[in-house]
Amino acid sequence: MKTLLDTLQGGTKYLEQRGVEEARLNMEYLLAQVLQCERMDLYLDFDRLMLEEELIPLRDLLRRRGERQPLQHLLGSVDFCDRSFASDARALIPRPETEELVGIIISRFAGDRQPAAVADVGCGSGVIGLSLGLEWQHSTVTLTDLSADALALARENAERLALDSQRLCFIEGDLLAGIQEVFDLVVANLPYVGTGDISGLAPELRHDPVQALDGGVSGTEIIERLVRELPGKMSPGGMLALEVGEGQGEDLAGMMSAAGFNECDLVKDITGISRFILATC
Repeated sequence: MKTLLDTLQGGTKYLEQRGVEEARLNMEYLLAQVLQCERMDLYLDFDRLMLEEELIPLRDLLRRRGERQPLQHLLGSVDFCDRSFASDARALIPRPETEELVGIIISRFAGDRQPAAVADVGCGSGVIGLSLGLEWQHSTVTLTDLSADALALARENAERLALDSQRLCFIEGDLLAGIQEVFDLVVANLPYVGTGDISGLAPELRHDPVQALDGGVSGTEIIERLVRELPGKMSPGGMLALEVGEGQGEDLAGMMSAAGFNECDLVKDITGISRFILATC
């Protein structure tokens, strides 16, 4: 019989051969999922013998990860801003860069200053809007998405986090179309991959909904449309916060300035890419 350590090492090698990045970490998460323990608990039990009834589901998970199905889909959850959110094929898997954006936004509203009305446009699984709603106990949050499936996942995450439903509004629709409310903060992580670049993405990304990735021929068509639609939907001094693709920041910031936004601040992510735009109206 194989020990836990044997299984961990063998699975890691299997994933490495199939091009999975951070293969050992992935294998640890899969093992912890099957054994229903914390990942770090594995290190206390390396000599434990694995049972066949444990190896059967593990082999299936390992095969699917080797086929480059996203780890988050196999686990059914993703950690974001120190909270666990449900994650599946209905919405884009949130990236670490998006966590950075949430942190930056929170820092801009330090102290008692909280936006009364927040909009998370193209919310997907709801990680941005719900994280801000948990941070700011007196803010209302409107979450919009064109996908009914993504919006259903966002609702599930709101229930999972026990967030006060009276402060939330979920709207299925295109950007902010038909919404009359005026917002103090609009945040959006909209599709920003050019249509022609979709096929070249990492295999895991191809399991995300195409609608959540495809930003049109230029990659910025949906973002530009949101910027054009925002006049009249934001309070004076309100903030717009965007996550954008590599190489898109300067042109979009220029467009926003031309559209009447003030103090367009282009902020780099941890890798040095100009990833975020924050502007006031």
